[in-house]
Order: sequence, then structure tokens, then C-alpha cells
Amino acid sequence: MTAPKLHVDSADKPKQVTVLGATGSIGCNTLDLIERNKTEFSVVALTGNKNVELLAAQARKFLPEIAVIADESGYEELKTRLDGTDIKVAAGAEALVEAADLPSDIVMAGIVGVAGLAPTLAAARRGAVVALANKECLVCAGDQLLQQVEQNGAKLLPVDSEHNAIFQVFDFDQSENVDRLILTASGGPFWEYSLEDMKKVTPKEAVAHPNWDMGAKISVDSATMMNKGLELIEAYYLFPVREDQIEILVHPQSVVHSLVSYVDGSVLAQMGTPDMRTPISYALAWPQRMKTPAERLELEKISNLVFESPDYVRFPALTIARDALKAGGAAPIILNAVNEIAVRFFLEEKIGFLDIAKATEQVLEKMLRNSPQNPPATIEEIGEIDYQARIEAEATARSLSE
Repeated sequence: MTAPKLHVDSADKPKQVTVLGATGSIGCNTLDLIERNKTEFSVVALTGNKNVELLAAQARKFLPEIAVIADESGYEELKTRLDGTDIKVAAGAEALVEAADLPSDIVMAGIVGVAGLAPTLAAARRGAVVALANKECLVCAGDQLLQQVEQNGAKLLPVDSEHNAIFQVFDFDQSENVDRLILTASGGPFWEYSLEDMKKVTPKEAVAHPNWDMGAKISVDSATMMNKGLELIEAYYLFPVREDQIEILVHPQSVVHSLVSYVDGSVLAQMGTPDMRTPISYALAWPQRMKTPAERLELEKISNLVFESPDYVRFPALTIARDALKAGGAAPIILNAVNEIAVRFFLEEKIGFLDIAKATEQVLEKMLRNSPQNPPATIEEIGEIDYQARIEAEATARSLSE
């Protein structure tokens, strides 16, 4: 990835924003910042997954051109709740793409999972600034997304706190002088648990992240450290470095969000309190900055900063993800799909916490052994691999639950 070209918007023209996944954590934080800066932004489109009540309330407040509910069963209720407004109402996967395709300056890509792929690609195809908060887009379709960004003059700004941190201190003009990227990880709520203790972990415990306020699926990924494995793959596509130049370091305080080490021995870090409104604001205001209500970092009040190497035995997801990146082809797609299914089974209390990584590894090995595949060339091929992986994952998870 090369550095995006700077652009300066007209001072008297608000930036138009589309928020994909408005009812999720990223979407709500994005709208919180927009509400605090009403003269700087206007909302073009809002989409949500199933939360019709919240989406309708957001739409009535921000008055977008269109509000889309991904779950088609919510269409009539959303239409009723927005009766009397001029807001267009739509539902389903195609409507998500339609929303992303509407003219706007910035698209906040915050839809969780592979469902966010098609609308994010649509935003890139029309040359928008894509504020990427969806891991799966790069994990499953990194080459395709970067190709669309390059061909259509789009701009890709990472919103994940780790990649946003690297973006802020990465010298794209001298990328050959970068020695390492260091992704920091909180370690999640079970960093000090033994394997025996981890066998007994409940969904309620797993979603209680010690530092960040996130959705259930992402919180479980943090607890297994699969989120860091997915971020490793993301970083490989976002920055011009080799896989072996990307490291992971556990940092429980979540103050140093990530670091870039240079060949001269300099190590540059981006620091701040753990508040997603900071990286979101960076993407919204880029190439400028904007005020946020995030708590200010006061280093004098921090007694120490702890850094530890990851434990690959207790957190095998890190190795599984790196191996998937090295394997390439279909492997990252399978990794992502199986993890999603396994996390769902865990949240439904059908499998144990340690079974998430076990199921992911088993399906990866089986699918790559039985049918080695070349890198998918189209979105349709990605979808087919994802579909087959989910079928295998369902079967494997059910067998582990018996």
C-alpha cells in the first residue's frame, strides 16, 4: 500500500459520510463524533444489521438519504418507524451495496464479518475515502480490495486502533527503512489463565474485555487472540512489509497501540487512552485532526508499561493465523469463516472456549489437504470458498459439541 495523496476539502462544505454498520460499536462512535461536529459532516446513508429501533432513531437524528437494514425481516418495521420522513428505506445485501455506492466523501466500513465485503468494494470502486474498520475485507479479499483502491483512485484509511497507529507513524516514502511492525495486544481477559482455567471460560466472561468496549464476536476474538492473528494479515496488506517483519507484543494497558521500528534503531509509537473515537476521528478528519472527548493520556499517572511475548501454547490462534497467511490462497478465507462459526457456537454455549481454535485448525487442515486451491480471482470465488468453509465449520463444531 502506498501513502494516500493528501487532499483538502472546501472549508465551507461539510464532508458527506456513509456509515456502514451504524448500529454497531464503530458506527455508534462514528455518529457520536459527527453529532459533536455537526457543521463539519453530513450523513448520506446509514445501515444496520438487525437493530431496527436503533437504526430508526439514528436516521431520524441524522436524516440520511437512505437507511438500510441488512435483515430483510426488519424492512416493514423500519419503514413504519421512518414514516413521515423523506428517508428512503431498503433492506437486504443488495441494498447495502446501493448505500455504499451513493455519492459521499467518506465511507465508514464498520460492518462486521464477510457481509461487509461487497459494500466496501463498492465504495472503493467509486473512488471514495474508505475508513476501514472491517477486518474481513483485507483478510478475505486483500488483493481485490487494494486493486480497486488503486484502479479507482480511492483512499484506504485503517480504523483498527493498531493499524491506525502504524499508519500515523509509518514513513511511506522510506518504507525500505522500516525494520519491523509491532502490533500490540491487550492479551484479553484470560492472559494469565492456565489452559485448565481456559477450558471453563464462559461466554459472559469472554465478552468482558478489560480495556475496550466492543461487540460480542470481536470481544471473543480478543480473548482467543484470533483478532491479533487477523490483524497480522491485515497489516501485511496495508503496509509494504514482509510477513516476517510483522511481530505481536502483549501490552495489557493498551496505551501503546502499535509501533514501527526503523533500521537506524528508532522505534516510533502512537499512544493514547483506549477509546475508538481517536482512530475513528483520525479517519474522519484526515489529513487534518479533530477534537474528541477521549480521555487524555497522562503518563505521569501510569506507574509502568508492561510488554510481554505472546504465549503461543495457550493462544494457538496466533500461529494458526500466521500459517494461514503464509499458505495464502484460500487459507485466510477459510480461517475467517471457520472462526466466525466457531465463535457463534461458543457464544451459544455449544462448544468450549478452547474449541474455537481447535475447530479452526481442523477445518483449515482438512480443506487445504483435500482441495488445495489457487488464490481466488473473483468475489464469487471468495464467496464459494467462504460458503464451503462454513459448512465444514458447522459439522466440525457440532462434532466437538457432542
